Amino acid sequence: MRLVYNIVILLFLPAVFTRLIFRGLRNRSYLSRIGERFGRYTGKPKSYDVWIHAVSVGEVNAAGPLARALTRRNPAMRILVTTMTPTGADQARLAMGARIDHLFLPYDYPFAVRRFLDHVKPSLAIMMETEIWPNFITHCNKRGIPLVVANLRLSQRSYRKYARLLPFTRSVFRRIKWFAVQTRLDRERVARLLGRDENLSVTGNIKFEITLPASLREVAQVVRREWGNERTIWVAGSTHEREEEIIVDVFRSIRQSHPSLLLVVVPRHPERFESVYRLLQKNRLNTVRRSTQSGPIDEHVEAFLGDTMGELPVFFAASDIAFVGGSLVEIGGHNILEACALGKPVVFGPHMFNFLEISQMALEHGAGLQVHDESELERVVRNLVEDANLRYSCGQNGIKLVENNQGALKRTLDVLEPFLRAR
Repeated sequence: MRLVYNIVILLFLPAVFTRLIFRGLRNRSYLSRIGERFGRYTGKPKSYDVWIHAVSVGEVNAAGPLARALTRRNPAMRILVTTMTPTGADQARLAMGARIDHLFLPYDYPFAVRRFLDHVKPSLAIMMETEIWPNFITHCNKRGIPLVVANLRLSQRSYRKYARLLPFTRSVFRRIKWFAVQTRLDRERVARLLGRDENLSVTGNIKFEITLPASLREVAQVVRREWGNERTIWVAGSTHEREEEIIVDVFRSIRQSHPSLLLVVVPRHPERFESVYRLLQKNRLNTVRRSTQSGPIDEHVEAFLGDTMGELPVFFAASDIAFVGGSLVEIGGHNILEACALGKPVVFGPHMFNFLEISQMALEHGAGLQVHDESELERVVRNLVEDANLRYSCGQNGIKLVENNQGALKRTLDVLEPFLRAR
């Protein structure tokens, strides 16, 4: 079955390369270090104690606390973090610092996998969440490299996909040394795919392990003064195509009765900064870009474009209302917990299947507000603009939600401990 898988992905190799070039034309970061996508690395090979793979920003945010905890455990530990996307790479550098190396993970072609493992020689491999790559898993197993899947969330959609190819899935999954899953339901699904209830632990979600740097609030206070302490600030973060149009329409409607409202838009992908700026201009919104901002903005500014990397937590901290994107369109939503931890009321759309459990917990605890269309978004945001008590109570509920669900990091480290001792 793996032979069939390899034949299929080899047939798609030209399409994969074409897509990479196409994406590189929109975002040149995809073209830098392009050889790494196929297992070609510069410099001398290294031997890493731990290799952590986190595909993009969301997984990096979960991997960050884990990587930092491992370095505290042993400051001499050599840790490599790999990602698939440039935004994930940028976030890894911001979240983990210079002490932890970064490479792009190659595509799951046997020749690329062998080159990668020859270059990095990891003693322990950790894949975050749902990153299941058959050739990586197989070759780690052949080389005696223990592989742990950490913080695993197996949605119903992913479960059905894997279940359709059960014999192949089972043969791959049984080569994984341990699964550290987020919930009991994830455990049940993985156990059914494995055909056994072994090497499985429910550890919780590491994304609740949010440590806010002391400097974040200080920087946020400066940003808030620049925006205007007397204004109401609505930050729409991690937005995607088609979401900004909805948000701008809602903002313009609310601003008719609340002229001091400021909209801050932070697109998910940097290659879209220019198109979102054009959208704001097209709607005749007086807009300031973060990348060209010089000092405080005046009261006539209506929109602020966050066209820099790594500042969304600061913007959320400086806001009154947080909207988390990828949820008005069928992306599956993005992580709402950072905004919750910052004590902000969090609004999100109907498509939160990537964070289904977290979004449901936020709704149940009164920390989040879900909307299903444009009219509902306008109603909810208008209520938050007009009701400071509602904003405060939602924010406090968010803080409690995060605090009451921490502990996953320690449980994950307990799972990893036997593999770390065996090195």
